[in-house]
Amino acid sequence: MKCLINVLSGLKRKCIPHFVFSSSATVYGNPKTNLIYENFPIGRPFSPYGNTKKMNISLANKIRARFQDTFETEPLMIFSPGRINIIGEHTDYNDGFVFPAAVNKGIIAAFGKRDSNDSMAYAVDKNEKVKFSLNSLKPLAKGSWKNYVIGVVAELKKRNKGISNFNIAFGGDIPGGAGISSSAALENSVVFGLNELFDIKLSRQEMILISQKAEHNYVGVKCGIMDQYASMHGIENHALLLDCRTVKSKPFKINFKEHTLILINTNVKHRLSDSAYNDRRSVCETIAGLLNVKALRDASEFDLEAIKNKVTSENYQKALYVIQENNRVIEASKALETGNLELLGKLIYASHEGLRHQYKVSCEELDFLVDQTKLNPQILGARMMGGGFGGCTINLIARTEIESFKTFISKVYKKKFNTNCSIYNVSLSNGTKIIE
Repeated sequence: MKCLINVLSGLKRKCIPHFVFSSSATVYGNPKTNLIYENFPIGRPFSPYGNTKKMNISLANKIRARFQDTFETEPLMIFSPGRINIIGEHTDYNDGFVFPAAVNKGIIAAFGKRDSNDSMAYAVDKNEKVKFSLNSLKPLAKGSWKNYVIGVVAELKKRNKGISNFNIAFGGDIPGGAGISSSAALENSVVFGLNELFDIKLSRQEMILISQKAEHNYVGVKCGIMDQYASMHGIENHALLLDCRTVKSKPFKINFKEHTLILINTNVKHRLSDSAYNDRRSVCETIAGLLNVKALRDASEFDLEAIKNKVTSENYQKALYVIQENNRVIEASKALETGNLELLGKLIYASHEGLRHQYKVSCEELDFLVDQTKLNPQILGARMMGGGFGGCTINLIARTEIESFKTFISKVYKKKFNTNCSIYNVSLSNGTKIIE
């Protein structure tokens, strides 16, 4: 009570005549610095982060508070989203086409300058911290999340960008290994935050190339540009038809009307740094060389047929998948333009069959989820999403069918694998940004 009286006295001294006590203060703001006044709109508590209704505000408050408690200063706050991909898997590193969208799940990071001889990164969700010197940056053995952060810093230093020591604290609501690209979201949050903190004046295009190189050189995954691009350049309520050669995109407003997209997570963890991912990229580059083209994006099925006897049957099918998937992406964009969701669904199913039987990056759990959707006419299409070997399926489903299908798929998946799947609704989001 004495503490309460002191608070009231302080308010009176500041000439604040009216106030409201609300548990919302701990959700929508830092109670140390923000108050909720009675003249704020009813039903919409004050948020220090502005118009961010689709972002995880409670997570933002958590990260901000942990940064303040740890480093005793007010941070610069950044949100960097994960992404979905409607269609176009493993085509980005073949200079091909993809159809991603940023989502409202992502990484929230807090930044501040550091008066010290080293920098510190704090992974709040894991309760892990690492200190590192800007003058001796190298990948850490079993570095996990640390190498994504250090990799971005190293790529900035390679380009002689003027950064000094800093603190970062971050956390996210993207499930690890779900194929929603938490890695690109983290990389983009770091490069975007440091760009703002030190006024480096990088363009968004320059930043995504830095993020990509960090993953190549410090994580060991020779990824394409899709994940970083979608996370950085996302547009609310839009998907992006991205040409991965020109690194330019055309936005498509997404309105599926009576249908929507849901994600189902197998909760099987996969690691893109496993040899399977890089091996497939190597196969594609080898076959492109045999065809005397820059990338498989430039090849046709007719071209590939001409060298069929020079490659193994498995590698022929992998290259054929890439060529066909590129064509499916273009056809999907036309289906969206004309509102032909039935055709879009068929293309999505065909994508999964290619990933399953030709590119061979699916797994039993993913195939089971997709096969179950084919029993329900209210689901127009489903496929695995992401690098493969686990993660999520993306599903185009009638809105009226969502709840009953959630119940059904949860039950049969549990019975089959003796583990739970997880089901997510997502909203399409703007790209990496400052949280005002």
